[in-house]
Amino acid sequence: MRSHQLHKSFKLYRSVNTTTRHHSNNPGAEYRWERNRKKVGDELLAKRETMHGRQKRGRDYTPLFYFLVKQIGKPWDKIFSEVCGRLDTTVPVFWLVALHEHERRDLVCIGESSYYPGLYVDGRGILQQVNSSITGKDVKVTCRCCTHTYIGELVPWMD
Repeated sequence: MRSHQLHKSFKLYRSVNTTTRHHSNNPGAEYRWERNRKKVGDELLAKRETMHGRQKRGRDYTPLFYFLVKQIGKPWDKIFSEVCGRLDTTVPVFWLVALHEHERRDLVCIGESSYYPGLYVDGRGILQQVNSSITGKDVKVTCRCCTHTYIGELVPWMD
């Protein structure tokens, strides 16, 4: 198998152990309570539904974000078709990539302290960075207890 073919087979996300100490599980609403709030006409449906919620927890999409940043200047259709085959859902793609002008942001924060440049698809269908002059120096470090990063690089605390 050629190296570029091997590269395309890797997933662009990884599973995270959400049962470890000090890890927020992003609990959200309890699906078991929502399940029994169905209307009377939906009784049969409510009985057949499972107790499993609709959120997928324990996913780290950092490989996806690195991949997208490396694809700046390339055709969006090719990028998106490759991404679709390597993800469990395409929703995280649009955390970074704005499809509409009003959604564009210079800097995107994923999680509490991981920053990436905002991306968009231009009129020619090419993936572009919203503001190419953005660097790690533009990240505002809000507290000393967190490790802030810009595309994986440590952002130092400025006094």
